[in-house]
Amino acid sequence: MKPLEIGLVLYTGEVPPDRVTARWEELRALALRAEEIGFDTVWAPDELLWRRTPETERGFWDGVAMMGALAAVTSQIKIGSWVMSALHRNPGIVAKAVETIDEISGGRFVFGLGAGHEWPGQAKAFGLPEDQVYARFEEALEIIVPLLRGGRADFEGTWHAARDLPQRPVGPRPNGIPIMIGGHGPKGMRHAAKLADIWSCYVEEPDYREELSRKVAAFNAACAEVGRDPESIGRSAGIDVAPLAGSPAEAPPTTSIVGPAETIAEGLRELHAMGFNQLELILTPSSVEAIEAMEPVRELLRDG
Repeated sequence: MKPLEIGLVLYTGEVPPDRVTARWEELRALALRAEEIGFDTVWAPDELLWRRTPETERGFWDGVAMMGALAAVTSQIKIGSWVMSALHRNPGIVAKAVETIDEISGGRFVFGLGAGHEWPGQAKAFGLPEDQVYARFEEALEIIVPLLRGGRADFEGTWHAARDLPQRPVGPRPNGIPIMIGGHGPKGMRHAAKLADIWSCYVEEPDYREELSRKVAAFNAACAEVGRDPESIGRSAGIDVAPLAGSPAEAPPTTSIVGPAETIAEGLRELHAMGFNQLELILTPSSVEAIEAMEPVRELLRDG
């Protein structure tokens, strides 16, 4: 079994209900403290604008710019995209951004990629496509993966094209940047099984153990379908954790694992035993105090 790696997902958007903005200095401090404590990766989301209702509307800092900034101010911790949206950008430029961030980080970037989504209103607001989202993603993969794995792409599709396009310049890991594909359904899992170094998912249901067990079984089936050994690919899961709450009643209702440190460590060990070697933690609250409360969890995990 692969060793367990623990990552921190930074919340880069406005915080409800008052839409308090996560400022760069605060996000920088969170990333640096996570690095000091020994987190393996800091992840930045790639969202633009959530617009479910006027009251809950919230914006986000640009994910690619944020990843580059995090790469520049850190020195050891890996930087990851959680996950970059293929819907937001031209696929050739996505590959160029990935190579650039890996250059800035000195070879510490983990490229998480997903189809993106039209909900909740951000695609419409920015004039992005709202139809055939997954078909567009499949075409984007025909460009992004060859650029990152072979250095050139030549593809003519319905929505995307790359015409004898070279990947130049290249950073410190030519053809070697880890590709993590987010997939919850059969198509996404199949693409991850076929193309990715890491398969990624996140918790969506209250019974996260049953949910993730079901997803692991489905992913194993996808690997069998494409003829890939499931043990040859990393597995990543995002999960909400409240290290400062004393009981589930004190934590937000969507939180899956609630402190103290021993309880959190045991929950993370369970997920490792299920086959997840990477865990992306969405901490509540998003604060230095919450990160520091994870230090004893890291010590418990190191001690086994």
